[in-house]
Amino acid sequence: MSHLPELPDASDSAALDILGRGADEILKRDELEARLRLGRPLRVKAGFDPTAPDLHIGHTVLLNKMRQFQDLGHQVIFLIGDFTGMIGDPTGKNVTRKPLTREDVLANARTYAAQVFKVLDRERTEVRFNSEWFGKMTAADMIRLAAQHTVARMLERDDFAKRYTAQQPIAIHEFLYPLVQGYDSVALQADVELGGTDQKFNLLMGRGLQENHGQAPQVVLTMPLLEGLDGINKMSKSLGNYIGIDEPAIDIVNKTMRIGDALMWRWIELLSFEIGIDEAARLRDDVASGALNPRDVKLRLARELAARFHDPAAADTAVAGWHAAVRGEGDTALLPLQDVAVPGEGIRIAPLLTAAGITQSNSEANRKLKERAVKVDGHVVEDPGTTFAPGFEGVLQVGKRNFARVRLVASA
Repeated sequence: MSHLPELPDASDSAALDILGRGADEILKRDELEARLRLGRPLRVKAGFDPTAPDLHIGHTVLLNKMRQFQDLGHQVIFLIGDFTGMIGDPTGKNVTRKPLTREDVLANARTYAAQVFKVLDRERTEVRFNSEWFGKMTAADMIRLAAQHTVARMLERDDFAKRYTAQQPIAIHEFLYPLVQGYDSVALQADVELGGTDQKFNLLMGRGLQENHGQAPQVVLTMPLLEGLDGINKMSKSLGNYIGIDEPAIDIVNKTMRIGDALMWRWIELLSFEIGIDEAARLRDDVASGALNPRDVKLRLARELAARFHDPAAADTAVAGWHAAVRGEGDTALLPLQDVAVPGEGIRIAPLLTAAGITQSNSEANRKLKERAVKVDGHVVEDPGTTFAPGFEGVLQVGKRNFARVRLVASA
């Protein structure tokens, strides 16, 4: 474990400004101030249920806040809910969530560990699994835990209340989830717990259980749910409006450049380490006055994200590739080359665009052809009969920001 840096003076509001940046709510702020004045590293917990193997940048909103705590000298606990993952978090669900098998949970958890250290400092991160304590609990222990809360209090939770009112089934094991998550804070003696706004009920459960066990109740800090590329819905793989942190650097840059200007400021607040609060305000004023093109701010954010999840060299290459494809400035050979399998006799332009992932369907591709929005190596293509044979290599583009450098290979 590396030496923790000296904690900042809690009387200086700088630490609280950093920790409060982007936060939806801090319960309770005065308690956080008091704990910062203790002059010791706080134990800061965030739990992640390994329900899927890959993380997207929406997940990193919490990771970023954890990293800010680390940079201020505190100890963060990345808790993998391998036990709770087998229950299934009912948050935001109108039906009972299907529990994962033990094998699913462990497989997903292994990939989490590799991904989170793209944001967190490995040396100052305590990785724990909540099966460490729940695996040792007896049935009697679980009954005693369940006795610390009432059904009436559980039904105060919004998603449970809606399902109960609608006469939709609520399984008994779903009531256990908030209790189990809350008990994690007891087991870890957490000073602070982080979570999304949708987790507030569960986070407050931890405060209550800690008091029941004679511990000082944790401070609860909630972070908003990051809007996805559409600027409307929460970032989600199922909606396709996400950026995976393992995606190629060029895809991170290209997708970030597609977001709306209004969403850009939200992303900067929640995702950027390089653009501080004061600088973000200055940039916003410059954009509003017309002194600065919002594209340049967005490109800076895109480069930062690509560098974080890859490295600075890969980010620079991705930005240069974006300039070449979108603005015609530079060499498109900087774009990564994607092999696309096609029949030996060749493939028409519409299915090629779909196979390359630039359009969602052939009908969309044909519509873009009619709109003169399709280019191959910078030249507009309108004829849907245009065919490309194995061996072709070039840049396909739809509109300004959807592009791919491809090489066609004969399918087996």
